[in-house]
This record gives sequence, structure tokens and C-alpha cells, in this order.
Amino acid sequence: MSEGLAQEWVGAWSERRAALTPDREGLVDATTGERFTYAELDRRANRTARLLRQYGVGADGDDARTATDATAAAGTVAVVSRNRPAVVDLFFATGKTGSRLAPLSHRLASPELADLLDRVDPELLVVEASFAGTVSAALETADATSPQLIHLETETTESSAFATLDSTPYASALPVDDSSVETATPTPGDTHLLLHTGGSTGTPKETEITHRGIVWNSLNTITAWGLREDDVTPMVFPMFHTGGWNVLTVPLWHMGGTVVIAREFDPGDVLETIDTEGGTVLVAVPAVLRMMTDHDRWTETDLSTLRFAKSGGGPCRKSVMEAWWDRGVDLSQGYGLTECGPNNFAMPEGWPRKKADSVGKPAMHVDARVVEPDDGDNGDGPSDVRKTVDPGTVGELQLRSPHAATGYLDNPEATAETFGDGWVSTGDLARADADGYYYIEGRTKHMFVSGGENVYPAEVEDAIADHPSVGEVVVIPVPDGKWGQVGKAVIEPATDSTAGGAGDRPLTLDGLRTFLDDRLARYKHPREIAFVEAMPTSGPDKIDRGAISDRFGA
Repeated sequence: MSEGLAQEWVGAWSERRAALTPDREGLVDATTGERFTYAELDRRANRTARLLRQYGVGADGDDARTATDATAAAGTVAVVSRNRPAVVDLFFATGKTGSRLAPLSHRLASPELADLLDRVDPELLVVEASFAGTVSAALETADATSPQLIHLETETTESSAFATLDSTPYASALPVDDSSVETATPTPGDTHLLLHTGGSTGTPKETEITHRGIVWNSLNTITAWGLREDDVTPMVFPMFHTGGWNVLTVPLWHMGGTVVIAREFDPGDVLETIDTEGGTVLVAVPAVLRMMTDHDRWTETDLSTLRFAKSGGGPCRKSVMEAWWDRGVDLSQGYGLTECGPNNFAMPEGWPRKKADSVGKPAMHVDARVVEPDDGDNGDGPSDVRKTVDPGTVGELQLRSPHAATGYLDNPEATAETFGDGWVSTGDLARADADGYYYIEGRTKHMFVSGGENVYPAEVEDAIADHPSVGEVVVIPVPDGKWGQVGKAVIEPATDSTAGGAGDRPLTLDGLRTFLDDRLARYKHPREIAFVEAMPTSGPDKIDRGAISDRFGA
């Protein structure tokens, strides 16, 4: 290994962890039953690093320092795949070679994928054979991208799926030699991951996550959440999402813990993993946590090994939290985003249940503040001249930490808007109480004005979700001749509820407003109601508010 700042970047992690805990299991593939020790993961990473260099990706040793942007010079590997050991190998191998890894969502349509391929411009594209058709169509319409192709064969998809493409099977291309490789030495500020945002409109932006950012998020998570070397987690986030890497996966590898992956999410399978593997920590979006409580295995699963669980990606309903609390699991809410962290807050020891709606207090190496919302035409300019609001007042949440991203790839305008002054403007509305706990009130773009009053959909949704007939709810603004805008509640009925069925609908608009009378001011009450069998989702099972607005917002 070359001389350098190995402790400040990702390149040597698999090697160093293997040296410390060679026989401890770092990865379990629940789909195949395969288990990998840290020594095995490092040997696999060495083989994969040699593969990348055979394809001209990655610098040898200090050659990575010959360009201003070392990681751009060393190249980019894009991957379109579900969670597989090969994707883990690529993470460690791109670290060793000083190159960039760009995991792309296999859920994207071919035009969206083509746009992202043009943006990240990979030298090598690794594709799970299941997605050959979408990738082939994307490459046909991409403007400039013509990467070398390798495909990951699956049990159900033949390599003939790539017959129209000049693609090599991953297994046959992989070198046999798994001995130590010469490791490149990028600086901590060089990019390692290109992660696209889960934007609800337009093509997602590619966020540049540096080696430093990955290391510091890991340290923030370990120190704030108290991760341990014997922790085990079922990973329910996809690895094209920051949740798949930076929520728990990389921090647990830092500590020497165990991550369990699978191709598909199934709530029963996750419960079984917790039971059979002795899962100790779990982080998931609210919809996943709710699906687990609704599953037949819920009551029979042994959850006693879980030290804590966290909800992220949106507000978690109190009824869901209580279901976990009733099983003895310390479930609390977290907050993060691709552009910063994503782990920024933690609940203090012995936190009171009355603070359950909050995301806690800032982590050890995170600064947070709430500033006046930017209305777009106040001429304030940089966000540092926007005043910090008083406790209890809603404003825009801004974060500052060494784990923040450096910007968006080839998008200076958006970078300046979000990262321009050293604070990350999250675009989320929040408030801090007198005790220093932070509460997320929703997106700035979701807030609407009704009769001159600000309405925050998250607050209204929380109140509506207390109704026993409501499973999920999204409140969107719709035009109104009298008030300008009013709220419309789009509801997915609760399990075994007929609230939105074809027959009787006991949950009427009048009934809902009566239910809300002692919970919310009247101007916050929805004036329209609609029902869906299931909420549309985007990203890692997050509700797609854009799709709901498109369908019901007219």
C-alpha cells in the first residue's frame, strides 16, 4: 500500500478491517445464504480492483495525484443492480483504485437512466442482467456515453439478455489473483460516491460524496448512536440510495459489525433476519416499519436483540412508534439527506416520549440552525444573511458538518444555491424547541398559504393519521376561489378499513373535519378528500408526493 492519508479516506478500509478482525463476518447475503468475513471481503475487493484496472479505471499508487481532480482522472464506475455482494466489492475496489462509484437506480425509466449516464460519464458500466433491457434502451438514447460493459448474471436471467450489447460476464472477467494491490492515494476531499437525489420532479441531481464526508458521517453515526462491533443490521435501503451506504452499512463496517442484504424487500423476511441473525439495530422508512407491524410474523418474532430502531425519510406516525415501543424496541425518528450526512441528529439518553415527534439534537460534529424561509424575492442573497428564528418558530433548516457533500456534479447553479455559504440549505421546514430538540415540519415547497395563513402539510397529516380508518395520508394544496389554496387529504385506508372502499365509506370529509376539530385550527382542515388503494412510492419506499400532486392536485 502506498504512503498517504489512509486514515482519512475509504481506500484502505477493507484491508485494515481485515487486519483487525479477519474472521468476523462483515456481510451476509440473505438471498443466497452466502456469508463473507472481512478477510474474504478484502480479497474480493483486491480481485475487483484488478478488474477495474484491466478496464482502464483507477490509478496505480500515486498516479492518481497527477490531475487536479484525481477521482475524475481515475475514472468512474456506474452500476445498475439490486443489493448484491458484487456492489459491495465495487465500493471497496473503487476506494482502493481512487476512482468513483456511481450506483444508479434500477427503478428509473430508460430516458431518466440515459440522462444520468450522460452526466456521470462512466468508463465502466456494471449491470445486473435483470435490467439489461432498460440499460440497452438507455444507451441507445444517451448522447455521449459509450462505456465498457460488464454484466452480473442472475439465477433467472441468462446472459443472452445482453446479446445486443458488447458485454462481458462479471464472473469470467474477474481476475483470480486476490493478493494485496497497490492502493491509490486520493485526498480526503476527492469524490468517492456519486449518489443521485430522490427528486420528485425532473431527473435527480448527482451529489458528490467525498472520502472525508463518508468518514465523518461514519464517525458521527458511531458516536451519536453508540454503534458497536457486535452490531448486526438488516439493510432495507437500496444501494443506489444514501441509505444503502451511509445510514448504517459503512458505519458498521467501520466498527466491524455485520450487514445483511437481500435482492428484494419483504417485511416478513426482515423480521426473520432480526430473529435468526440476532439483529441489533434497524433503520427504515415509516412505510417499511408499518408493513413490519402489519405482517403475520410480527407477534411471533423475537425482537429482544434490537437495541434500537430509527425511522427516517419522513414523519413516522405515532401509532407505528407505539407498536414498536409495545414490543420493547426503542424506536425514534432521525433526519438526513443525500447532501448532508445523512445522519445528523440523535435522541439523548433517557429521552422523554413527549419528544417523540422530534428528530433529537444535533450529532457530535453537526451544527444546525433554523433561519427565515427564503421566499425567493426578498433580495437577501446568501443564506448567511437570513436571520436565525426564535425557538418554536418554523423556518428553513440548515446544517453544517465535515460530512456534508461538496456539491452537485456539473451543476454549479444548484450547488451555489444549496452549498454556497458553508451551510447546507436543506429545503426542509423545521423548528427547535427551548430544550434544543429539532422538529421537521415538511418541505418548504410543500407549505401553502390558505387565507393568509401558512399551512404545513406534515402537521395536518400527523393529526389525520390518528384516525383509526387512516393508514397513510398526504395533504396537498388545491386552488380555491375564496381562500386561494386549501388542503386536500389523499388517504390510503388502514388495514381492514373500508374507508376508501367501493362500498360504504365511513370516513367522510365532514366526519374527518369533526375528528380534527379539537386537534387543528379550522383553517388547517382539508376541504377535499380522496382515496387510493396504495400510495405511489419513489426511492426506498418513500411516498411520491409529486405523483400524488399530479393526480389529485388539479
